[in-house]
Amino acid sequence: MTERQRPIEQDKIKRRSNFEPVEENFTEEQALAEASRCMNCKNPRCVKGCPVNIQIPDFIQEVKAGNLDKAGEIIRKTSMLPSVCGRVCPQERQCEGNCVLGIRGESVAIGALERYVGDNTNAAEVEIKPSGKKVAVIGSGCAGITAAADLRKAGHEVVVFEALHKLGGVLRYGIPPFRLPRTVLDKEINNLKKMGVEFHKNVIVGKSVTLKQLQQDGFDAIFICSGAGLPKMMHIKGENLNGVFSANEFLTRVNLMGANDEKTATPLKVGKKVAVIGGGNVAMDAARTAVRVGFEEVYIAYRRTEKELPARLEEIRHAKEEGVVFKFLHAPVEILDKEGYVDGMKFEICELGEPDESGRQKPVGTGEYVVLDVDTVIVALGTGPNPIIQSSAHDDGIDFETDRRGYFVVNEETRETSIPKIFAGGDVAPVGTSNAINAMGAGKKAAKAINEYLAN
Repeated sequence: MTERQRPIEQDKIKRRSNFEPVEENFTEEQALAEASRCMNCKNPRCVKGCPVNIQIPDFIQEVKAGNLDKAGEIIRKTSMLPSVCGRVCPQERQCEGNCVLGIRGESVAIGALERYVGDNTNAAEVEIKPSGKKVAVIGSGCAGITAAADLRKAGHEVVVFEALHKLGGVLRYGIPPFRLPRTVLDKEINNLKKMGVEFHKNVIVGKSVTLKQLQQDGFDAIFICSGAGLPKMMHIKGENLNGVFSANEFLTRVNLMGANDEKTATPLKVGKKVAVIGGGNVAMDAARTAVRVGFEEVYIAYRRTEKELPARLEEIRHAKEEGVVFKFLHAPVEILDKEGYVDGMKFEICELGEPDESGRQKPVGTGEYVVLDVDTVIVALGTGPNPIIQSSAHDDGIDFETDRRGYFVVNEETRETSIPKIFAGGDVAPVGTSNAINAMGAGKKAAKAINEYLAN
């Protein structure tokens, strides 16, 4: 059996000071070699592991035969974002994690093959037969882009409303360009524009325009996928000091606003030592970005051990290679204050106890404390839904059913909310782990349900 192919990576020292992609795409030789490893299973477990059910063995066989355009056509039947998903999806837990070859060896590099196909093919022109129906999509992230594509293919007029001045949602403001090059993201969005999807930027639904106004403007259905932009903080002493950022703010300022450039109108104050709190992909993105903007020492503090880190293994490896230091079994206690600025951070050393509701062993304090010498803290503990849409809708007499955390309650299969004709998906109504491919899955379900509703 041929060994699994590895993308060529940028030198780990050089990449500490630039935002260029860490990994190169497969060469043609590598793609053919990797495609030859696929066993083309009769019962493809990899497809079942994909939230959007890409016909993985089928597209890989076309790669093997040298038919890249056909491979791209197969992928785009269910996913309009092959170049994106091939880079940011957690393949090791989904398609690749279900690959038969992975039982005794290494699975097929499905993500790298998908990226190769996506980068080297273009979406075919789609014949649109107008349905006379009109759908509003609120948010241009993974769920919104996916739903917009499927809705437009069904012939509906699709208008996407984006709150920011650039399109892409978390794909643009949250994921750094060294993981997802902006040219790749722009290509995927331009494919939708060519299909006739209309985009309106700088529109905050709930402020610039309300749901009621959209209904009055003739939209037959609305899909809310505005993301979850409200940071979750630690609620400890010192959290309001200068030098404390949410990961959302830090990444948005760098990725979207170029705040790492001293010439920008809103430059980022870069200290010497930073502690990133959390262990997910966002924490890795924040830490690796902190390395690149000039912090001399970058730490990731996590309450559990390395085994429990929820981030992708590839991201953890890259972070280590780039000099990020991990502090495991460290629970935040207090951020120390010096004249209103961060002057260190106090942690309690933990040990793992009994499993909690997540099934993971719960960190338990030992009574031993340490102080980490840092001047900046970045909190990467997740985000919650911003209540702007729900609040403005309530003022107009539209009361959504939400859970105790403020997320929309939806029908899991159709993604319809408690209000008829209004659907929700992605991080505002999450099902399972919050990531790009699951958001795409929600977008596809919502689009399918909307198409069926509008056909009646």
